Amino acid sequence: MGFRLPAIRRASFTASKSAQAPKGCIAVYVGETQKRFVIPISYLNRPSFQELLCQVEEEYGYDHPMGGLTILCSEDVFQHMTSRLSGQ
Repeated sequence: MGFRLPAIRRASFTASKSAQAPKGCIAVYVGETQKRFVIPISYLNRPSFQELLCQVEEEYGYDHPMGGLTILCSEDVFQHMTSRLSGQ
């Protein structure tokens, strides 16, 4: 049973270099305020991060007007998750 990654749509605007994520990273937008976080792409392969994505997909779907990857969980939950992943 494989995990299906969500389709990541490109934003409808051209991002400036300062808005682009560094090579090997991806920008995600978290919470109701859509705070931008830049995370390593390798996090997408981690089972705990995949579980978070599945929960978000079930509850909210992935059709968000901002484009990119939007994760509508609280910023605290997201920061806790990424701090655990960075320590592994």
